Amino acid sequence: MIDKHDLHHEFPEYYDRIHELKTQNSHFARLFEEYHDINREILRIEEGVENTIDEYSEELKKKRLQLKDKLYGIIINTN
Repeated sequence: MIDKHDLHHEFPEYYDRIHELKTQNSHFARLFEEYHDINREILRIEEGVENTIDEYSEELKKKRLQLKDKLYGIIINTN
């Protein structure tokens, strides 16, 4: 079973805040789209739709984690 890593599954308690930031904060919106683009690519790799070397897959996962940390910081630190 493949885990879901979209932000709404990662932080369900911040659903409304994420939506608000996507519409009102262009920096957050750009990071959000980048996060989800990487997440979709990882899902295609994990589902076997795309083949790649393990190192590339691990790099994508590290980048996704870094973006998630940045996004979380924005979620909890902006008013």
